[in-house]
Amino acid sequence: MKTWYSVVGVLLITTFTLLLEIPSDTWLTSATLSLVLGATALAYMALSCLLASRWRWVERLFGGLDRVYESHKWLGIWALVFASYHLVFKANLDLWQSVPIIELSKYWTRMVRQLSYLALGLIVLLALNRNIPYGQWRWWHKLSGPLFAIVILHWLSFKSPIALDNPSGIWLTALCGLGLLGALYKLLLYPLLAKAGEYRVSAVTLEKNSLHLELTPLHRGFAFKAGQFAFLAMREKGLREPHPFTIASAHASDGRIEFVIRALGDYTQKLRQQVKVGMLADLYAPYGRFKRRLDAGREVWIGGGVGISPFISWLQDAAAGRFDQATLVYCCNPSRAFPSLETLQGLAEERGVDFIGHTDGADRLGETLKRLASETDPQQIQISFCGPKGLLARVKTLMREHAIPERNLHYEFFEFR
Repeated sequence: MKTWYSVVGVLLITTFTLLLEIPSDTWLTSATLSLVLGATALAYMALSCLLASRWRWVERLFGGLDRVYESHKWLGIWALVFASYHLVFKANLDLWQSVPIIELSKYWTRMVRQLSYLALGLIVLLALNRNIPYGQWRWWHKLSGPLFAIVILHWLSFKSPIALDNPSGIWLTALCGLGLLGALYKLLLYPLLAKAGEYRVSAVTLEKNSLHLELTPLHRGFAFKAGQFAFLAMREKGLREPHPFTIASAHASDGRIEFVIRALGDYTQKLRQQVKVGMLADLYAPYGRFKRRLDAGREVWIGGGVGISPFISWLQDAAAGRFDQATLVYCCNPSRAFPSLETLQGLAEERGVDFIGHTDGADRLGETLKRLASETDPQQIQISFCGPKGLLARVKTLMREHAIPERNLHYEFFEFR
């Protein structure tokens, strides 16, 4: 499921069901467009709340939690755009048989209308503002569910041709119901039901602005696949907010789990400063569908900076299959590389993986892909990528230059927020 599938699909279904309820000679009016866009904004918000629930079936449908959050973000943005038009232009005509589903006084109907737009704007602006510290941002974003309830009340209280027993009413009711369930689950039940286990920090390695964490389960660990990630929540003041990190180890019999973390944001910097052996943590996992392409003629793994983490996990997964067709490319700043190039090269040699360290950014990456494309049919080269967006764009450009199909590129979105 791609992002545009949900954005366009919901728009088309909402439009079709609404047009069934109004005279055809009013379809090409600003009122009809306002009604359609307002209802679609409501549907987008409902679906966005559903996606934020982190339910497993939602992740499977979209092909990974990173894709879920990408769709979640764009649904919110388009909901604000559509709601802006809906706010300006009247969404009613005298020819329509319009009645409110819930009768409110004129004052409260107007008040709820204004509050619903402010609620939507606040949700989207908070979600996109990267200057807010993560801990504050997360708690503000928790208000999305309650604020969504105000938007639903606006739909129910204003005059429209939508009735609960007609196609558009059934469609919106179903989406809003699922959205509210998702929001309530994430707000109240997720901390209790989604926890994978309780862990204790057993080892901490600090390296400049990075750290390596090893945690052991207090009871038993959870099953995961190499390349997946977990939400880590330390039981310490200021570190309790669950934060996503790629698991940098393969599944171990004793349940031990490792993370390689770059201290770039406010949360990770505080984590690096405060974490100590013996601290307790909760893990919510596993998530992600970043898997090896074992059917490839040549696997190329490209890790940028801390994006090397899933490939460390792959290297440690002895049961994953053959490694002789894999090439690991690590693009990093040598002064900030963690683990070091030497450590990664040692891990790669143990598995028979060809290792290439690029310490000059992406400048030499083109030479590497050119050489690999000359040694293997470009159609048979499968590239797995984890790293920043700028490097991803460079990889896509180089793939086109060397006739490697873009469908052969598999990557996770590097940032959730």
